[in-house]
Amino acid sequence: MSVNKKQRQAYIGLILLTSIIGLSAIFVKIGLRYTNPIDLLTHRFSAAAVSILLLWLVGIVKFPVFNFKKIRGVLLLSLSYPLSFFALQTYGLQHSSASEAGIIFASTPILTLVAAGFFLKERTGFMQKVGIVLSISGILYIIYFTGGVSGSTTLKGLLLLVASVFVMVLYYVLGKHISSKFSAMEITAVMTMLAFVVFNSFSIVYHLKNGTLNLFFQPLVYKEFLWTVFYLGVLSSMFTAFLTNFALSQIPASQVGVFNNISPLISVLGGVIILDERLYFYHIIGGLLVLTGVIMTIYFKRK
Repeated sequence: MSVNKKQRQAYIGLILLTSIIGLSAIFVKIGLRYTNPIDLLTHRFSAAAVSILLLWLVGIVKFPVFNFKKIRGVLLLSLSYPLSFFALQTYGLQHSSASEAGIIFASTPILTLVAAGFFLKERTGFMQKVGIVLSISGILYIIYFTGGVSGSTTLKGLLLLVASVFVMVLYYVLGKHISSKFSAMEITAVMTMLAFVVFNSFSIVYHLKNGTLNLFFQPLVYKEFLWTVFYLGVLSSMFTAFLTNFALSQIPASQVGVFNNISPLISVLGGVIILDERLYFYHIIGGLLVLTGVIMTIYFKRK
């Protein structure tokens, strides 16, 4: 298979990836009707782990031979994402508003571009930088007209959210290096199983200590919650991790990072279609800026 064809598949995968992540906000809202954020994360990665094991049983997934010296890079990658990222993001959002969090997350492509240039020596042209600025401007434009600053954010919340952005950038940089040693599915399998063990251990120990273990299993009797967990765990966690790792093995990390800006647009469309929310003019203008920026970043990549 030619390299160009693999790169094309990586870009298609990134489009699918951002669509899934964008719609995940809708399913998170549904899931939180039944349980708290930490338990939702636990059930989410339990579903992801079960799907990995099923793929392993049928021979689609092969775990790398466990050799700490060989696998420590993947374990380090897993510590940044999904473990640290989701933990910092969840606790950060408890002390901040969604609009302020969105402004902070919009800085991810810039930090990814800087980190990729510094650590991976990836070079970007002037027009690519313009595309990234346009893309971020589109997100900020939507956030500004959506509600602005609510004043509910504390310094603790801002620091946690900023830390989560740095963790994601670290994931992109490390993933670009580690992806050359393992397949995308191997990396996905290891990080999913580690997240399953860590989040389950934390939740179960907490509930046992407080005598609330029944609250941990209670949401599982609802079909709506089970479908939510399937979407968040299998599609939004396991499948998107595979798509990201595959993309990192084929295209520059700075280009992978800029696709993050499409997810908020998908969230808006999901709200309009699923939650009957209105689509205002600033959604359209901001969306065009984001899409233009992504197209410029890809089209003007260096040969």
